[in-house]
Amino acid sequence: MTDAATGPQRRTPGQTEFVALMAMLTAITAFSIDSMLPALPAIAAELTPDDPNRAQLVVTSFVFGLGLGTLFSGPLSDAFGRKPVMLGGAILYALASVVAWAAPTLETVLAARLVMGMGAAGPRIATLAMVRDTYGGRDMARIMSFVMIIFTLVPALAPSLGAVIIAGVGWRGLFLAFIAFVGIAMVWLWLRQPESLAPANRRPVRVRAMREAVVEMFTHPTTRLSIYVQTLCFGMLFAVLSSTQQVFDQTFGLGDSFPLWFGGIALLASSASMLNARLVGRLGMRALVKGMLTAQIGLSVVMIAVTVLNVPTAVLFWVYVVWTVSLFFQAGLTIGNLNALAMEPMGHIAGIAASVISAVATMGAVVIAIPIGLSFNGTPLPMAIGILICAIGALWLTAQIKRPGEF
Repeated sequence: MTDAATGPQRRTPGQTEFVALMAMLTAITAFSIDSMLPALPAIAAELTPDDPNRAQLVVTSFVFGLGLGTLFSGPLSDAFGRKPVMLGGAILYALASVVAWAAPTLETVLAARLVMGMGAAGPRIATLAMVRDTYGGRDMARIMSFVMIIFTLVPALAPSLGAVIIAGVGWRGLFLAFIAFVGIAMVWLWLRQPESLAPANRRPVRVRAMREAVVEMFTHPTTRLSIYVQTLCFGMLFAVLSSTQQVFDQTFGLGDSFPLWFGGIALLASSASMLNARLVGRLGMRALVKGMLTAQIGLSVVMIAVTVLNVPTAVLFWVYVVWTVSLFFQAGLTIGNLNALAMEPMGHIAGIAASVISAVATMGAVVIAIPIGLSFNGTPLPMAIGILICAIGALWLTAQIKRPGEF
């Protein structure tokens, strides 16, 4: 047997090593986003002191680049193999990190972060494809479960790790940490993991086929509506992710302990995926999405009310914490189900459909999240209002989704 990317095939890693490698590759994205959150005040002070809200764009610019890169990473990995796309994306990511490290202006940092996101899309998408190539059926589901269990720890730990790096070498040191992280992952991948897509199974990139697939997807009502709802759900998540550090810091004076609070919130919310796995077979995907969005509308109304009524700060703080947990928890009960609903009628073009759904939902969510984040006024009120509007729209659209055979 030969490795299409590297010549004679080396011994395939055992399952434990494979899971660890896939988890590390998947974690590049979360590490690149969540470890930046403690750096926002320092970035604002150095690069945009007159408008500190703009510092949060370092989060959304990366996410937008990630969505843009996702559109191309899937087809490229089908055409050239998984490892070349991962390695190429990692090189682009590392080069952009160097630019961000040396950037003299916020605009340069934002441009570099966008390119970093495009590069990170390579490992993100090709990793999922590699798991699918290597394992099938229940084995694949089990491997992905193990990968995601490890992956859920990253958002909990990344802000604390970011804070340690910032305390030691400043916020620019984060970009050197990104280079080191992706470098270790790529050396591990190159030395230990064979290419998983045989040359005989590769498919050339066909622009016409992609265009026809996009038209078909947005013509089909179930797929179209599911993408719209997923976009709104991602928009709510990215809005709170962009602004929550400012709320903890400026509203509640807890900037120093923010990484610990964020870690606790992430750990609590990580249980949503396990709950979804237990309930989805019994209740159905749309019922879970509707139930969560209905609950989010109620919780957002409460968040708005306690902010407007000027309740004691301690009460406002705990309501905010519960509300933030609910928004991260919501992602676990909605995103996967909406992705499944969108993909269900598209089995014949699954590869292209997966890339398009992820790209459109991610980039559209950034367009929603940016104005919500930039409206921060020292209180959670603008964010709560924006999320309430998104939740109402998402619930209304979800009610319109019909599966095949329904009227």
